[in-house]
Amino acid sequence: MDNNKKYILAIESSCDDTSVSIIDTDFVCLSNITATQKIHSEYGGVVPESASRQHEINIVPTVIKALKQAGDFSLKQMSAIAVTTHPGLLGSLLVGVSFAKGLALSLNIPLIASNHLSAHVLAHFVKRKKEDTTIDFPFLCLLVSGGNTQIILVKSYKNMEIIGQTIDDAAGECLDKSAKILGLPYPGGPQIDKLAKTGNPNALKLSKANIPAYDYSFSGLKTSILYTLRDKLKEDSEYITKNINDICASVQQTVIDTLLIKFEKAIKDLKIKNIALAGGVSANSLLRERFLELGKKYNIDAYIPPFEYTTDNAAMVGAVGVFKYLNNDFDSIDVQVHAR
Repeated sequence: MDNNKKYILAIESSCDDTSVSIIDTDFVCLSNITATQKIHSEYGGVVPESASRQHEINIVPTVIKALKQAGDFSLKQMSAIAVTTHPGLLGSLLVGVSFAKGLALSLNIPLIASNHLSAHVLAHFVKRKKEDTTIDFPFLCLLVSGGNTQIILVKSYKNMEIIGQTIDDAAGECLDKSAKILGLPYPGGPQIDKLAKTGNPNALKLSKANIPAYDYSFSGLKTSILYTLRDKLKEDSEYITKNINDICASVQQTVIDTLLIKFEKAIKDLKIKNIALAGGVSANSLLRERFLELGKKYNIDAYIPPFEYTTDNAAMVGAVGVFKYLNNDFDSIDVQVHAR
């Protein structure tokens, strides 16, 4: 611990993961502890009431673990508390924000509110060590998660312009729902990624929406998957079992093709030299591979965060915290949570 440095405690509780991180004002992550709720796998999705109750159970032990992992820090050494205030599940957000407010008041330090989606974007600034290099502004970011799919022109930490987004379902939701149709366990996206590795991505021809400009639509693809499998099952009742790897590979390729066609158009139109991938779906192995290939194709720098900073985590909230702390951009103790 360096007594001359400032440290921020960050809290993320927007959905079903309780995460706490300690990050210094050089953006170096000293700890990033996440308590994952296993109970939701039984129901095939997150149960909001159960999620908020589990956050209440998990938050204090997670804070203690994060402080210890960072180097036996104490709360009195923190200079600010950063917390996700929106968007997310209302009950889950309330647990994290209420706890953060209590800490900030008791320690008499600033409270910093974080937008969950902005945090995913700014995860690219989190460092493992001070010497690590990070992306520069401006950059073009493809944000892909279970609830959001957006193309964002990032000019600064507080100036992000959404130039394209899904008009219905998110890409991650499409993968999860497809997995559910196939009878795969929740969360389905990682299951599809795993099975697709040994499948034929051209086995099924699935529809791709043609939406103007940089926007997306994935509801039609979900319908295409459902109807295609329905017809195949009429011919062979064991079609899914026999062809699960090919189905997963076809679904995954169609989703990723859809994502990158629009993103590539934005690269060409805007002539941006830095591109970034963010959000939980950025953990998908094929998407990561294809994204890096896109950078090579246009001879531009392509950034993908380490796996631990892709899914919901507090380190990315800490990155928002550092930017706002360095700019004295603090929030009122009366700040409210918002589901959307």
